[in-house]
Amino acid sequence: MCLAASAGEAVSKEAILKTVWPDTFVSDDVLTRSVSELRRTLEDDPRSPRFIETIPKRGYRLVAAITPLHEGLHAHSPSPATADTSPSRKWRTWFAIACLIALCGVLLAFNAGGMRTRMFNSHPPIRSLAVLPLQSLSDDPKQEYLAEGITDALITDFAQIDNLRVVSRTTMMRYGRPDRPLPQIAHELNVDGIVEGTVQRSSDRVRVTAQLIYGPSDQHLWAASFDRDVKDILTLQSDLAHEIAGQIHVKLVPEGDRSLKNLRPVNPKAVDAYAEARFHINKATNLTYYKDELSSKREEATKAVFYLDSAIEEDPYYLPAYVAYFDVVDAEDIMLPEHLPKARSALAKALELDEANVAAHLALARLLMQYDYNWSGAEKEYKRAIEINPRSAEAHSAYAEYIDNVEGGLKSFSDTADAKKERDLAQALDPAHDYYGDAIERPGRTLDEERRALEEQAPNNPYDLALMAKDYAIAGRFKEAVEIYQRCVVLYGWTDMAEVMKRANAIGGPRFALEEWMRAGEAYEANHGDMLVVPMAFTYASLGNKDRAFAWLDKAVEQRNWMIIYLKRDNVWDPLRNDPRFTALLKRVGLQQ
Repeated sequence: MCLAASAGEAVSKEAILKTVWPDTFVSDDVLTRSVSELRRTLEDDPRSPRFIETIPKRGYRLVAAITPLHEGLHAHSPSPATADTSPSRKWRTWFAIACLIALCGVLLAFNAGGMRTRMFNSHPPIRSLAVLPLQSLSDDPKQEYLAEGITDALITDFAQIDNLRVVSRTTMMRYGRPDRPLPQIAHELNVDGIVEGTVQRSSDRVRVTAQLIYGPSDQHLWAASFDRDVKDILTLQSDLAHEIAGQIHVKLVPEGDRSLKNLRPVNPKAVDAYAEARFHINKATNLTYYKDELSSKREEATKAVFYLDSAIEEDPYYLPAYVAYFDVVDAEDIMLPEHLPKARSALAKALELDEANVAAHLALARLLMQYDYNWSGAEKEYKRAIEINPRSAEAHSAYAEYIDNVEGGLKSFSDTADAKKERDLAQALDPAHDYYGDAIERPGRTLDEERRALEEQAPNNPYDLALMAKDYAIAGRFKEAVEIYQRCVVLYGWTDMAEVMKRANAIGGPRFALEEWMRAGEAYEANHGDMLVVPMAFTYASLGNKDRAFAWLDKAVEQRNWMIIYLKRDNVWDPLRNDPRFTALLKRVGLQQ
């Protein structure tokens, strides 16, 4: 009706939203989906429209011929003063209504365009669900972390729903907000239901608009807006989880239901400080391995801790802030983190406030494994996380990695039955994510197949390029290793190291190029003291230079670098395994040969 009132003319999105939803906040996504529903029912092709034409970046136009029943057709009924009340007019009106009712009856009877299915919400049962990252409508990039936090919380809440498989947070955050049709997304993630929506923050108010879609047929099932004070954000998340649970006719398991009901207000200033901290944590993480960025990385980590301290000062019971201290430590990475003691005490406090917090148990397990080499303590925390939420793919995957690290041996996870069991559980709970592809050794594909996949999917990701180059070096294929390492170090800003490899390769070939790169790295370390231990230890091991490999491994132990926990399962260390120094190193970090 809104489009018909201006037939043949472009009607802006704003005008449509104001006319059709005058008293309700509705996002552009809802409007787009509504137009899609109309097109499907009318069997209209958007590429060659017979009814509704999309005007890019403006709105829509009704292109079908319109014959007004009376002058001044509008989206509202004519006023009594101008309405034609003659018997013939009344008869024609009632006849038109009767025809419309009859037409609807035929459409419903034959389910034309899926009308009956949509009107009566008749859809196959939803047994699996994905929550697309909610979109922040704010221009402030820091508010994106508020949207991310709500998305994360919703995934956690939905994971408490019995008989419902929920795509993990890890998968969804990597997946992002894809620009693809929902049926395609549902197919890729292997889910029935999709939740999408927006988050809008205005002063101390926050509005979350969400909708539930039956993914395979792009069928809109439910939509609602939740407008609350920021201090009630936990209640908002709980209400949304319960609403959607009701729509898909499942119930929260008793433990999860109780945890969602026992909620308390949150100080809005704590929420703001936490969002600011996440902003700086992300910046620190993104600076890892980049040349001359160590001081900036530390500054970002320090700022993140400052805002986490502020969040807890404003609200001493705000759990996400306590858990996030470990994310700061994880972001520091390159050297022994100065904020490790604070992260340790923060996680202890988080579990004191809520012993059933899975995220805190997983963070503490990683801390104990990587920074304390306390393997038995880490195992206890992983098992407790799984006990609290046996449907957490993230918990099963993390525990599988732990088992591989302790028992992996030379063949990695493939011969570790307990780890395989846990990884299979993670894969079953979250089929969209390749948990076997995350392992140190990726089964089933050759190096060249891996490289082709990398070139197609992430040709400019320096971290993935580094792993690929490492694999070629392990295999003794130094030519390919040098080619890829050169690309990698340029992307990380180490153009001088790329030039070293280029010149050396021209003079003495690829092996000589790697040796010269290592000598340049040693010189840099002597002058700066902050050379990256990972490429140095990896490359020296692949070249068979045991003395220098062990020297850099000693540095890695002192720094608590992440590569140390993979000593028993990463085949980069194969040339060192028969050396007594390797046995001593394993014992030093709490692992047995």
